[in-house]
Amino acid sequence: MVVRMCRLLGYVRDQPVSVEELLGPDGLADFTALTKVHGDGWGMAWRADGGTHTLRSPDSAARDDTYADAVRRPLGAAGFVHLRWATGGLEVAPQNTHPFVDGDVAFAHNGHVSPIDDLESLLTPASRARLAGDTDSERYFRFLLQCVEEEGDLRNGVGQALGVLTERFPQSSLNALMLTPTHLVAIHVNSRATSPQKGLRELFDDEQDVPPRHLSEYFTMDYRTGEHGIDVISSGLVQEGWTPVGEDRAVMIDLGTREVVDIPPVAPRTGGG
Repeated sequence: MVVRMCRLLGYVRDQPVSVEELLGPDGLADFTALTKVHGDGWGMAWRADGGTHTLRSPDSAARDDTYADAVRRPLGAAGFVHLRWATGGLEVAPQNTHPFVDGDVAFAHNGHVSPIDDLESLLTPASRARLAGDTDSERYFRFLLQCVEEEGDLRNGVGQALGVLTERFPQSSLNALMLTPTHLVAIHVNSRATSPQKGLRELFDDEQDVPPRHLSEYFTMDYRTGEHGIDVISSGLVQEGWTPVGEDRAVMIDLGTREVVDIPPVAPRTGGG
């Protein structure tokens, strides 16, 4: 199986904002141009009118009019965008396209957790019954939700899930964004993951054409804070004002106050999982 990954952009603002406003016209063009690699579908999630709303398509964002319209409209004050580069062997199809959704919670992943069967084995029968597609990402999402439900608390549940996953799958990238009614959870956990350099080089005749930082900092996520909110983005966009997220760090950002709270991975319980 050829392991590939995706790109993420998330935001929590004080008022509805479009992706074009966040990045600027040139920045949006550069972000969309990442479909030269990440062209196996796109998706968006945002909070508005008391609910979580989503769009997704297995088509490339670069040629999808729905994407072109959506990124230019102020859909919500909090949300995220995902560009997919499908792992080999996993179908490019609606059921495998991010975001994955359960009620008012939406999730998108940049990474690969393998073996998928081992990941699925962590799920309860009830969680397994909710699966719709074939991806490790959807199973990762279901495990997060399962742990949050078991703990009865978002922070503790995500920390519990990350503790189990970093122990069981230490070489995986768990980079992800999860939008809930109260928080945007941003996960940057990947310090032992192997980037898909071979796959990247095979896509381009000239290594200089590979998107910025993809060969050197593939899993790096950056953030920026300002008067109006907080943004987080995967590597690949060249703009001033962004700061790298700390290694193996997960946070939850309050959608109302924009307070940032760290989520430390919790050591798995004895015999747990």
